[in-house]
Amino acid sequence: MISYLSTPTRRTFLTSASAFLVVATVPFSRPLGAEADVDHGVQPDARSSTAGSAIAFDGDALIVAHDGLSRRDGDEAWSPLPAPAGGNILALAAHPDRPGRIVAGLADGVALSEDGGRSWEGRRQGLPDAPVTAITMAAAKPDTLYAALRDDGLWKSEDAGRSWAFAMDRPWLAEAERDLTALASVELATGMGGIWVYAGTELGLTRVPDCFCRWQDVQPGDAMDALVSGAAPAPHAPLPGGEPVIALVSAASLASRLYAALPSGVWVSEDAGVVWAQRSTFRAEAIAVHPGNADSVAALTRDGLIQSRDGGKSWTVAANL
Repeated sequence: MISYLSTPTRRTFLTSASAFLVVATVPFSRPLGAEADVDHGVQPDARSSTAGSAIAFDGDALIVAHDGLSRRDGDEAWSPLPAPAGGNILALAAHPDRPGRIVAGLADGVALSEDGGRSWEGRRQGLPDAPVTAITMAAAKPDTLYAALRDDGLWKSEDAGRSWAFAMDRPWLAEAERDLTALASVELATGMGGIWVYAGTELGLTRVPDCFCRWQDVQPGDAMDALVSGAAPAPHAPLPGGEPVIALVSAASLASRLYAALPSGVWVSEDAGVVWAQRSTFRAEAIAVHPGNADSVAALTRDGLIQSRDGGKSWTVAANL
């Protein structure tokens, strides 16, 4: 369980002094596959996740980073996109209020596109030299970005990545700071005047109000309830304990709907992460939800791109990789 003691703040003096929807020009290495049913009852893939796999919706279009960067608009053919400078794409995010804007977390920094991935601009001013393992745009403020840096912490930009400031140390779990593996801005009130930033770690799910006071367990109620109670009651059906969260997204059209990819499969919550239901047992390396339809989900596996139109209950193959 995540501790409610204050998160260690090794950067307190540094930050005071210096003043978060969840993707290379090579197209898919194999042709698109016919849409066939996917067996969502198979055993999870035991292989480790692939570095450089990411996915995002840009309106109705899908952008996929996997051995290259590609885009498909509706039922059109896949087309290759140029890769941003900065190494492999580790994470992608888009925003329904800014069509065409895509932000990429890279092996070395952040890049932003305003034309759906057709051109890129580096946006890493003020960031340390470290891989950006997760990235998201704030649900209500598309110019506000959150980036998780490996072996570092959570960083924030309020000007679409032109400048960055340190926001929060990594969560303190099981006697150590843990890297963030996924980020999602969730437009639900915290009770403290803002909304939530949810994060995946190697040990499970956590969250923090966007005032960045401290990391908390996901529980019923708001942040003030957690402060008063001092400890989180056990959720009725939490995510499996001890599993890493590989990917995490909140549906823009239904903020309480969350999708999480774990080694054990794809999981769905209808109440902002308190109760979870398993939708599949295949391993997804990245996941995205359509900005206007919370039931339309795309997931990237080691073998291809799959899609669901019923909230993850059934899946079809969209492309072989």
